[in-house]
Formats: sequence, structure tokens, C-alpha cells
Amino acid sequence: MSISLSSLIFLPIWINMAQMQQGGSNETEQTAALKDLLSRIDLDELMKKDEPPFDFPDTLEGFEYAFNEKGQLRHIKTGEPFVFNYREDLHRWNQKRYEALGEIITRYVYELLESDCNLKKISIPEGYGVIVLNPNENYIEVEKQKMHKQSSSSDGTDEPAGKRERRDKVSKETKKRRDFYEKYRNPQKEKEMMQLFIRENGSPEEHAVYVWDHFIAQASAENVFFVAHSYGGLAFVELMIQREADVKSKVTAVALTDSVHNVWHQEAGKTIREWMRENCCNWVSSSEPLDTSVESMLPDCPRVSAGTDRHELTSWKSFPSIFKFFAEASEAKSSSQKPALTRRSHRIKHEEL
Repeated sequence: MSISLSSLIFLPIWINMAQMQQGGSNETEQTAALKDLLSRIDLDELMKKDEPPFDFPDTLEGFEYAFNEKGQLRHIKTGEPFVFNYREDLHRWNQKRYEALGEIITRYVYELLESDCNLKKISIPEGYGVIVLNPNENYIEVEKQKMHKQSSSSDGTDEPAGKRERRDKVSKETKKRRDFYEKYRNPQKEKEMMQLFIRENGSPEEHAVYVWDHFIAQASAENVFFVAHSYGGLAFVELMIQREADVKSKVTAVALTDSVHNVWHQEAGKTIREWMRENCCNWVSSSEPLDTSVESMLPDCPRVSAGTDRHELTSWKSFPSIFKFFAEASEAKSSSQKPALTRRSHRIKHEEL
């Protein structure tokens, strides 16, 4: 018969506990000694003593699992769903087994997305960290009645609970009848809503400045790149107007996609327009092939074709060219030379307006 280490350690504990139950003048000392003994026991180490190694298969077949025709994970032999407690009293080992199987399933799902859904997995190049702005969400809508109820609700009065309950019941019944009448009288009438604007983010322009101040400006990234679509280009120009020096010191290049900005209407200064001509490029909707130079009456920055005449597809279609643009700008910055980019060499020179 073998006795495990855990049995030897817990034996004196049970002895001490039995002695404590009998009482005695040394009960306090015994309690302190027991606490000291427990504090010196490393339960994690005890669990590892009889724990099998974390050596798991790297395929579904190795785990003896497969997906059936309904897409359900089932055991090949028993047909049962996945069982977490494969080995009793070995929670840590079971968790590691679960994680190993999860990695295999993740790869399997990626393969299905590529083979069955015709998707393509593309890793973002050059170790980019990504911040996705949401400049269109500037407010939330709430029902006016709910807002009024919240603002007028009592926050601690001496009104008896019974009276308050009766009043609330009458109020609910009245509201129910009124809502029914309103729906009968005007079934097309929508609920009265009011907009609550998000503090410091009440417009796309405010949102861009807020994200810059609280996140981008504080990031340790040496090269910051912007991809600004449609109205996002206008928001970026506004950011430059408000944070010109900071943007110039941190931003390496800006890719605009069918941007609707206007540096003259937005009253961007000469220094901003000059910086944009050297560091920005606008991929616009056009039936011409990707990167074909597109003339413009407003020479704020180079304009090239996005390879599509659909506004909503300009970002997607021009991504390969955009990342090449970023890579070239980064290399030029690191070598302290002005970018000699292909698309810029084709742009038409304009006199300063």
C-alpha cells in the first residue's frame, strides 16, 4: 500500500483538529499552530505531484473528437458531447486539455471560413497596433417619458410605501389607457425621443480630437498612420487644424479614401495644406485602374483611383496600395529622406492657390 505526500501532511492536521474539538487550555495555541501549518502548505505543488504531464494531441482525431453533419462536436466512439471533467479531481489538467482542444477548433473554424466561405486570412503587416474610431456615434436616443420619469422620480421622501405603490399603480393604468388612445388615434405616431449627446464626442470632429488626446497622443508608437474614409477625411483635417504641431510630429502618412474634406471651406492654413500635399494621398472612386492619377481642381493632396467607382468600396479596394504607401513613408522617414513614392511622382504639379 502506498501513502501519498498529501496523506502524510493532512494526517497531523486531522489529529490537531480532533484535539481542538476536545477543548483545553492550549486551544488558542493549537489554533495558531494549525494556521501556521496551513499557510506553509503549497496546494498547487501538492496538486502537481500526482498530475499527468500536459502532453495533448494536436489534431481533433487525436482527441477522438469530430464535427458531425450538424456541426456539433462529438466523441468519435461514444457520440457524446465534450466532457470537461475528463479526469476527476484534476481541474488544472482538465483546463489545459480544454485549452489545447480549443486551439485546434479555432484553427478548424479558420479553415472553414477560407474553404467554405471563400474568405482570405490576412495578417496586418509590420506589427501594426490598430485603433478603430467610431465618429458617427455621437449621441444616444432615449424616450422622453422615461427621461422625464427619471428626472421627476422621488429620491427618498417620507411618503408611506403603501401610498406610493397605489399612486404608481394608478399612474401605470393611466399611462396604459393614454398609450392605447394615442395608438388608436394615430397608429403611425412614433415614440417621442430625445438625443443625449456624448460628452466631448458630440460630433465626428470632436470624437477625432478626443481619441487623439486620450489615446493616440499618449501612445508610444513611432509611426502613426491614418486611414480616413469619406467624412473621416474632414474630421482629420479638423484634427490638424486644432492639433497641427502634435499631428505633424507623430503622424507619418495619411490615406484618405473618397474623402469629402475641403481645406478651403475648413480654413486650413497654408502650412497644413503643404503638409498634406507631402504626406497624404486620397484614393477616390473612379473607373480607372488602381493608383491611376486623378486630376483635381483642388490641389490639397494627390488623388489616385481606388480601382472602383463605388464609394463604399474605396477603402477595401485600395488597401494593398495603402499599406504599400505606409511602408514607403515609414522607410523614407527612417532614412531621413523625403518620400519618393510612385503615385506621388505621377501627380500633377499645381501652383499654390
